[in-house]
Amino acid sequence: MPRTSPSLYRPRGVVSWAADLIWPPRSLLSEAIVDRPGAIEPGLWSELRFLDAPWCGRCGFPLPSDEGLDAVCAACAARAPAYDTARAALAYDDHARRLVLDLKRGGRRDGLGVFARWMASAGREALARADFLAPAPMHWTRLAVRSFNQAAWLAQELSRSAGKPWRPGALVRVKRRKSQAGLSASERRRNVGGAIRASARFEGKIIVVVDDVFTTGATLEACARALRKAGAAEVHGLTLARVVRPTDILS
Repeated sequence: MPRTSPSLYRPRGVVSWAADLIWPPRSLLSEAIVDRPGAIEPGLWSELRFLDAPWCGRCGFPLPSDEGLDAVCAACAARAPAYDTARAALAYDDHARRLVLDLKRGGRRDGLGVFARWMASAGREALARADFLAPAPMHWTRLAVRSFNQAAWLAQELSRSAGKPWRPGALVRVKRRKSQAGLSASERRRNVGGAIRASARFEGKIIVVVDDVFTTGATLEACARALRKAGAAEVHGLTLARVVRPTDILS
């Protein structure tokens, strides 16, 4: 499905243009100066790899051929996930890695608007039915050091874009664990197991969990189990990017 280029934004006000004269906006994927914040020059824009069907009906992993809406990948067939569906806007490659790390480690916010629109397109079916969005939680000690949760930023912007409410405190990380970077799928599941809880009862609710990257699905699994335990009827995951090759594990 074609995505609107991030250079096609709403008209901007005089204050925004004045600010750009002092701090010229730069491309999300290079140091090039662009016409507005959140833009990407056409050459790099064309290299972004957006994900779309055919994909696994559960985890959203790209499939080689269209086998119908109910087709699932080998991993989901062998072990059904706790969540109902997971979708991502981009494949996690070198370009997506830069976008994610600039957001996650650099706190760069100027791409949030366009990220939310990409994610809204990828997760349109789940968003249409959702009662609310819930960001993947960060332990309070990490939040105190970093001062922001990029998943919450994405959920807030997606809430505006999709017209759905979001609940920043719906999920709570009650145990601090080591970073997931560099861990295998089974290690990630063990590392996050028991670390996330729902903050209230959500009987019969359809909830979309928002995060930056789907790597092995361990964090979404933990969120889904917590929300199911709290009474949620459906849990869906929506991320900016997802790993589609083992060599692309986030580090």
